[in-house]
Amino acid sequence: MAETLGFIGLGNMGAPMAGRLIDAGYELVVHDARAEAVAAFEARGARRAGSPAEVGAAASVVLISLPTPAIVEAVVLGEGGLVEGTAVRTVVDLSTTGPRMAAKIGAALGERGMVWVDSPVSGGAGGAKAGTLAVMVAGPPETCDQVIPVLKVIGKIFRVGERAGMGQTMKLVNNLLSAASMAISAEAVVMGVKAGLDPDTVIDVVNAGSGRSSSTLDKFPRSILPRTFDYGFATGLMYKDVKLCLDEAEAMGLSLWTANAVRQVWFQALNELGADSDFTKLIQVAERAAAVEVRGKAAK
Repeated sequence: MAETLGFIGLGNMGAPMAGRLIDAGYELVVHDARAEAVAAFEARGARRAGSPAEVGAAASVVLISLPTPAIVEAVVLGEGGLVEGTAVRTVVDLSTTGPRMAAKIGAALGERGMVWVDSPVSGGAGGAKAGTLAVMVAGPPETCDQVIPVLKVIGKIFRVGERAGMGQTMKLVNNLLSAASMAISAEAVVMGVKAGLDPDTVIDVVNAGSGRSSSTLDKFPRSILPRTFDYGFATGLMYKDVKLCLDEAEAMGLSLWTANAVRQVWFQALNELGADSDFTKLIQVAERAAAVEVRGKAAK
C-alpha cells in the first residue's frame, strides 16, 4: 500500500511539488484555502481535508508550502492547526519563514513530541514542475533520513544542518543573491537599451561573458524579453524574503550595505507594481525611469 502523506499549500510552488508526489505513487491528503486548488487534486485521487488539523489526523508526515511566516505559524500552531492532528509526527516545511520562526515552531512542536524539518526550496515554479529544486534540509539526522526519499521526488537534497533555522538561513542567503542579481541586471540592461543596444544582443553577450547570472540565463529569456512576465514568483514574496534576510543580519549585528540597497529596490517595486505582480516585472521600474522598454524579438 502506498504511503499516505499530508500536503498543505497548493499554490505556485506547492501544487507542482504535490503533483510530483502523486505521480511518484504517494497517496496525498491535501488542504488549501482555495477550494478550486483542492478540487484539482481530488480529481487526481487525493483526499480533501477541511483543515490543517484534519490533515494531521490522516498522515504521520505532513509537508507544507505556504507564502508567509505568519500563515505558516497559524497553519501549524493556530486553532484547527496541524498541532491538533492525532497522527502527525513529522512536519516538513518547504516555505520561507526565516530562522527565528523556524526555531519557534520547531520548539513548540518538540514539546508535543513532533519533529519540525526545516526544508525550504529554491528553483521557482519551473524547478518544482521538473523536480529539479534545490532542497535545503535541516533537522535531526534520523528524521531527515526518513523524509529524504520523499524530498528526492521534488529536487536535489542538500543537508545543511541539524537545527531548525539552518535551512532557512541557507534559503535567505540564496534569495538575497537572486534578488540582487535581478535588481542589477534590470538596471544594467535598461542602461544598454537606453544607449541604443539591442536587448537580445545584450543578454547574449552577458551570458557569454562574466556578467551572467540566473537572471540573465533564465529569467530574461523566459519572461522579460518576450514580455510575458509569467515566471511564477510574486514581487511581494521576493520583498518578503529580502526583508527576512536583512532582519536576520541585523539581529546578528551585521550591516549589509549592498543588501540594504537591494531591499530598497524591491520596496520600490512593491509600491509601483503591487505584491501580486510577477517579480520579473521589476524591470518596469527601471524602464519607466529611463523611458525605454526592454522588448526582445520574441515579444508579441
